[in-house]
Amino acid sequence: ERKKMATVYEDEKGKLYLFVKGAPDFMLPSCSHFVNKDGALSKINQDFVDSLHNAIDEFANGSLRTLFLCYKEIKTIPEDWDQVEKDLIILTMVGIKDPLRDGIAEAVSLCNQGGVTVRMVTGDNKKTAIAIAKEAGILPVDWEPTEGDCTVMEGREFREFVGGLVNEGTEEEPDETVGNMENFKLIRDNLKVLARSSPDDKYLITTGLKKLDHVVAMTGDGTNDAPALKKADIGFAMGIAGTEVAKEASGIILLDDNFVSIVTAMKWGRNIFDSIRKFLQFQLTVNF
Repeated sequence: ERKKMATVYEDEKGKLYLFVKGAPDFMLPSCSHFVNKDGALSKINQDFVDSLHNAIDEFANGSLRTLFLCYKEIKTIPEDWDQVEKDLIILTMVGIKDPLRDGIAEAVSLCNQGGVTVRMVTGDNKKTAIAIAKEAGILPVDWEPTEGDCTVMEGREFREFVGGLVNEGTEEEPDETVGNMENFKLIRDNLKVLARSSPDDKYLITTGLKKLDHVVAMTGDGTNDAPALKKADIGFAMGIAGTEVAKEASGIILLDDNFVSIVTAMKWGRNIFDSIRKFLQFQLTVNF
């Protein structure tokens, strides 16, 4: 939820340092200085912020995930985030590329031909998410945002638009649904990419789609994904990168962590379904 992580390190002289990594847009308000090209500390000013945003955009358009690396010297180990999130010094910003596996774009195309809508739910910022989605074939290469378009949204905007999760039942027998179903129908028809999402957004999307009688398959690898994987009609967990909690909550585990394997799973499933149907048609005819 915070899009950041902190570690405390003690050096040989007993000095304590706090190192923090995280998303630049979440980290910048907590920073006061940066290490300049001469290795000295400079106070953050508007010129620095402007050049930083340009660099973030440049990284994101190249489908790179941006990460701030910051630090500060501390006297005692912090007990809460309020002590961490102030007076940080920016060491650097890095761009990390998580290259798509071979065949992903073809697999997404096959899904679309087979009547399956592929949606991308990610913690990446909007521009990075759009660049990756275009590479994967989830968005057309020439897609551009327009006013009031629901094709690409951020998590906070999405939650406000659909009214969040609502329980229309009781605590003993919950009946979960989406607060604003009319708005959610627009999401169902148009949403392709959800960026800067929280762990609960997958669960909210799954709940809304199931309420509209759609068959929902959900992928995930983290413990946070477990409720959505369990809620979906079929959960796909990652066999290599996935946590045990995610695997327990899923119906199918992808041994190679590859989206292409989902298409293979659907081929097998549909093959079995068609075979049963053909057999019943044959057997019933013979019996009659």
